[in-house]
Amino acid sequence: MKLNDNIVISFDLDFTLIDNRVGIINSFNYALKKYHLPQLDKTEIEKMIGTPLDIMFAKVTDLDTTPLCSAFREYYVSEGIFQVKVFPGVKDLLPELHKWFTLGVITSKKEEIAIKLLRFLNIAGYFDFILGETDQRKSKSDPKLIQYLLKKYNEYQFVIIGDHPNDKELAESLECPFIGVLTGMHSSKDLKSNRKKVKSLILNNVSEITRHTIYSLF
Repeated sequence: MKLNDNIVISFDLDFTLIDNRVGIINSFNYALKKYHLPQLDKTEIEKMIGTPLDIMFAKVTDLDTTPLCSAFREYYVSEGIFQVKVFPGVKDLLPELHKWFTLGVITSKKEEIAIKLLRFLNIAGYFDFILGETDQRKSKSDPKLIQYLLKKYNEYQFVIIGDHPNDKELAESLECPFIGVLTGMHSSKDLKSNRKKVKSLILNNVSEITRHTIYSLF
């Protein structure tokens, strides 16, 4: 048992722990090219990362997004998943936090892809759960995800860490503290906006987080 096993720290994946924009951009444009659609500049794709894949495609075409999502994953699973790097400091941070807290990942990625990616990077073992999109859960705001977390960790206090307003919304749904990091495409202002008031902290990157940072939120 960890020394503070009643605190769960849940990380977003893309642009929070890892920089996989190259793999995502290449996969997205592969799908567009396969279905004879104009490819996008990398900055246009980067702005959409962090939202569910079907919504990303719906922003650029009126076509059925299902085959586009399948084409994206076709490339991503075979090549794009390996076009990735862990942000500086992450491999030092995770074992240190793991001594004290329960760690997890909640991502907009397909769950099986997220697990494969974290195993490839040799950091999956630090996480007690890795939750992504499944047939039952479609997004971070899915009530089924919130219900699952509150039931499984009903005696725990959560901290959500991420680079996207969707991560802030998850913290608001759980009514827990939020740490926003500026390693993605969103500003401090974006990450501070809220529907519900939760305690928030904005940092440059996850390497600035310490055990005492987590305690300061409670």
